[in-house]
Amino acid sequence: MNYFFWTYGILIICILISVAAQIKISASYSKYRKVASSKGYTGYTAAREILDRNGLAFVNIEMISGKLSDHFDPRQNVIRLSQDVYNGNSVAAIGVAAHECGHAIQYDREYIPMKIRNAVVKTTSLCSTLSFVLILLGVFISVLGSTMGEIGGYIINAGIIAYAVIVVFQLITLPVEFNASKRALSTIDEYGIVSSEEKGMVANVLTSAALTYLAAFVVSLLQLLRLIMIFGGRRN
Repeated sequence: MNYFFWTYGILIICILISVAAQIKISASYSKYRKVASSKGYTGYTAAREILDRNGLAFVNIEMISGKLSDHFDPRQNVIRLSQDVYNGNSVAAIGVAAHECGHAIQYDREYIPMKIRNAVVKTTSLCSTLSFVLILLGVFISVLGSTMGEIGGYIINAGIIAYAVIVVFQLITLPVEFNASKRALSTIDEYGIVSSEEKGMVANVLTSAALTYLAAFVVSLLQLLRLIMIFGGRRN
């Protein structure tokens, strides 16, 4: 009874955390995308000024499709902003653009957590692909017979370890994202891109965005615990 309660209870908690985080960021972004910048900046012009004043004139800015699909690509030295952010003159658009500039500055200044994160991206991507494949393969092999059970158990353990790598990656991501937001707020205030009142609005958007990364980490950690409980209990 307790076994099923905890495993399914954890699953429900994970779903609730994920939904709550998405609702929070969507509500915050939707609210402040309606507030126009008093200084007349768009996401693009704010990003361009931040980059140029930090000696990053070589970092390009491109417009891409999608909603909140904004990101910094260190391999090509380019910041990609969604259409709403690129052309938008809202405080939300400026906040998102400034956040991505924060990542570009991190990369240029060789911010250690970002260097670690970039170093393990490929490994994490491989683990993301293999984790549940290994777990399902291990379960399949285990049911073929008692002689195969030990081999299946080893494969399941390998899948769980691969998933644990994903959890560690998301833990490393937290300081990277929080620091990028801190840099964003500092630069837009220092350069006079937003008013003092608008800075608080931008902080609200960036805090909501940071919570999605925190939620992703918590959910992954709980899922890891759930996998350990399921297959640990199964072996027992």
